[in-house]
Amino acid sequence: MTDPISVERIREAPGVIDPAFLNTPQFVCEPLSERLGVSVLLKVECVNPIRSFKGRGAGYFVHRLAGDPTPLVCASAGNFGQGMAFACRQAGRPLTVFAATSANPLKVARMRALGADVIEAGADFDEAKDAARRHADSTGARFVEDGRETAISEGAGTIAPEILHAPQRPEVLFVPLGNGALLNGVGAWIKRFSPATMVVGVCAERAPSMALSWKAASPIEAPNETIADGIGVRVPVPEAVAAMRGTVDDVALVTDAAIVDAMRSLHADTGLVVEPSGAAGVAAIAARRDELKGRRVATVLTGGNLTAEQVRAWLY
Repeated sequence: MTDPISVERIREAPGVIDPAFLNTPQFVCEPLSERLGVSVLLKVECVNPIRSFKGRGAGYFVHRLAGDPTPLVCASAGNFGQGMAFACRQAGRPLTVFAATSANPLKVARMRALGADVIEAGADFDEAKDAARRHADSTGARFVEDGRETAISEGAGTIAPEILHAPQRPEVLFVPLGNGALLNGVGAWIKRFSPATMVVGVCAERAPSMALSWKAASPIEAPNETIADGIGVRVPVPEAVAAMRGTVDDVALVTDAAIVDAMRSLHADTGLVVEPSGAAGVAAIAARRDELKGRRVATVLTGGNLTAEQVRAWLY
């Protein structure tokens, strides 16, 4: 983090984030809860203009840059780039997004539609990030790194007070873990205002770098071969790994097969189209259903950007 996450700034952020991203639906999903034997509160972050939670952190970050006209550049698997594009369009400032050549074409198209200059470079997200850094160095633009910028975590952290407004607070909260902005922002608030709630990050088994890094308390690179592009990280952000020491109680790994099962369950039980990274928390709850039996848990459905081909392959 560029500086410590502030719960005061998390409290401030809803006043400047576009209301379209705030106070999102949350409910106990009875069919899912009955099947798992666990009371599961779903926080739905895929029903908004960009179909993901990323508008919160991007909106707060861009707000805090008011008065600084420096062009911005970032890398994204697609959802963060959409959030940045949405916020930059509102602020009237230029944005360049680097995405891997393998990025979800729907997400790439939406970033462009929102006004970003999208450059496809690199075989995966981390190679795209390297290209974005080089572009920033050569042009004088500011490189914005999701997971490193404190304001992005603070904006994402606004999800936490909304979850705690539920009639019954969750005993365990499962949060998909990619670059760590969401987990660290949410975890910072939970540790301050609901310390009895256990915070669990969820990584894909086929992209375990952040799980390995958390256990080692040091960044560890690992292959990224998961279908869950939103949490598919090969090279951890050191600042995010360091912040996790004060925000996270455990990190779970889930298989891609379990993620697809969770996506199908969510579609059947709620009618929601949830992308792989967004369903990771439900996959982790299902994997731990025996130890969680009878408890109150919650998870964040972080996004729902799927191509028509992916919908056919994974949901039907």
